[in-house]
Amino acid sequence: MSIKISKILVPTDFSELSLRALIYAKEFAATFKGQIHCIHVIDDAYQYWSTMGPESTPVGPAVEDLKSLAESHMQQFADEHLIGLDYVPVCNVISGNPSVDIVKYAHENTIDIIMIATHGRGGIVHALLGSTTEKVIRKAPCPVLVVREREHDFVETDD
Repeated sequence: MSIKISKILVPTDFSELSLRALIYAKEFAATFKGQIHCIHVIDDAYQYWSTMGPESTPVGPAVEDLKSLAESHMQQFADEHLIGLDYVPVCNVISGNPSVDIVKYAHENTIDIIMIATHGRGGIVHALLGSTTEKVIRKAPCPVLVVREREHDFVETDD
């Protein structure tokens, strides 16, 4: 039996930590001749954070403005970090629930593996907010490689 990995999903929030996951994805893409799918999910739950009532106004910018800004960030991200790959990467910006839409994207695009970063937060923050990564692990239709903030780096040495 051989392992075939032709589609690799990397969710990104454009942080340094998500770049660590991308390092793994690029290695897998080179080794398995795979294509990277990079997505950013705009969490649309922010619109519910405002006060309720007939006179309430949104606290943040409109979803369209957030999407335009995210698409600009994605283009810059791709230009800086997704060059020189064997296959042209697929980049998308989605508005919705991050964990739900990452899993949905993986399912709809027959992704072979998800490479996702996590801050590894615990305690009260995790209890109150939950973890996007944890939800993706539980629901994903494929294997998930989790890259932690404080993690062993695999570095090639000259032996």
